[in-house]
Amino acid sequence: MSDVSLKQQAVNGVAWATVRKLVQVSISFISGIILARLLMPEDYGCIGMLAIFMQVSGAFVDGGFGSALIQKKQPTKEDYSTVFFWNLSISGIIYIILFFASPLIADFYHIPLLSKVLRVQGIVIILNALLFVQSNQLCKKFKFKKLAIVNSSTSVISLLVTIYMAYNGFGVWSLVTQNLLMSAIPMLCYWLTNRWYPSLSFSKKSFRELFSFGLYALLTSLLSKISNNIQGLLLGHFYNPTLMGYYSKAHSTERLASQTISDVFSQVTFPLYSELQDDCERMKNAIKKITGLLAFFVFPLMFVLILVAKPVFILLYSDRWLESIPYFQVLCLTGLAACLQAVNSQTIAAMGMGKVMFQWAVIKQSIGILAVIIGLVTYGIYGLLLAIVARAWFVYFVNAYLVSKYVGYKMKTQLFDLLPILLISAISLLVTYFAFSPFSLSMYVDGFFKLIFFGTIYLIGIKLFKPGVLNLAMSLLIPFVKEKFRMAKKKDE
Repeated sequence: MSDVSLKQQAVNGVAWATVRKLVQVSISFISGIILARLLMPEDYGCIGMLAIFMQVSGAFVDGGFGSALIQKKQPTKEDYSTVFFWNLSISGIIYIILFFASPLIADFYHIPLLSKVLRVQGIVIILNALLFVQSNQLCKKFKFKKLAIVNSSTSVISLLVTIYMAYNGFGVWSLVTQNLLMSAIPMLCYWLTNRWYPSLSFSKKSFRELFSFGLYALLTSLLSKISNNIQGLLLGHFYNPTLMGYYSKAHSTERLASQTISDVFSQVTFPLYSELQDDCERMKNAIKKITGLLAFFVFPLMFVLILVAKPVFILLYSDRWLESIPYFQVLCLTGLAACLQAVNSQTIAAMGMGKVMFQWAVIKQSIGILAVIIGLVTYGIYGLLLAIVARAWFVYFVNAYLVSKYVGYKMKTQLFDLLPILLISAISLLVTYFAFSPFSLSMYVDGFFKLIFFGTIYLIGIKLFKPGVLNLAMSLLIPFVKEKFRMAKKKDE
């Protein structure tokens, strides 16, 4: 595929993925504001405690086939049918295991209600298996417009139902219903509109071929899911649902901020990298542009949120969630690294190096899990939070090293490319903090002026040091805007 054609697909993909993500974020934002006033921290805590079981089950259902299908340049109908029947079978087995294990899980947390919650929420695993191949095909074909429309509609419908249930006192079941609808509605839409149906065949050859790559992707994903959710397991067992709820709200808010932009690019980068897997020079340039753009937006966002965390949380969620604020501020340091992790790891996956990814995943995730356990046991909740931050940066540096080794985008060069944005953002934070320290303003006034002051300092720094990221952004956005304007003008004529 030519550079122009591939770039155009990438630009269109990013644009529609942005629309999709903006709607999801807006809905999540509104949902968080409303539901935080209707539900209690322990309701969120119950869902957070079960996250590790749902995440690990989801990794088994995927089985690494998602990465394998996208990485394969020309997957056949037989490939898709084989994956479909495998996913459906394994999802059924996993659901049965969770169904009968749910009382033991509830006993582990000392919360009997969790048994019923897990049995109902576990249906999501089967729904996702039915959804998997359909959404994978759309992603493979860069059909992000359809993905955006379906997911946006799903977010709106699920929000309305969830708010109604929460208002009428359904508590944690409101969140369970929301999770079910977020899988059920897209599943129905894709089956009705995508016009793909599995053939009644299961190819052992196809399975072996895809699984040879997917096995390592599966094992890597499992390690990642366990590492990223181990804190929920520990907090739920050693503390209580209320503290778990405070942590869950802080974590979800941080992810909403740090991962929104990253997720937009991640939807497009893996199929894009798969197209570039035989051309390291083009891949290196793509990584440089994408990481630069991510840092340009996410780094200042994380730093300014540390400054204005208190007014933001109270304005959005009410003072019921004051306990979440210090957790959120620490986790914002995680967002700086987390937003860049997928961009680098997807590079190695797209090149078909599943075994390499798994070998390094064993190292980085094992160290991450050990750090979280030691942090919690030694220093409690704040020790755990600091360990999560350290784990995020350690994972980023490992991923950056792999890109340096296999793509040729040297680690030193990667860090120097990101350093100007990091320094400008950090200096803006420090200048703003010390500039407002002598004053005793009301909470919202203080937050407002800190936001304006930080933004001004950041833009001045960008203007003075000219890191070049603005030019990258304009090189992607301007052609897209011109093309859409030309199409609209042609349609009017």
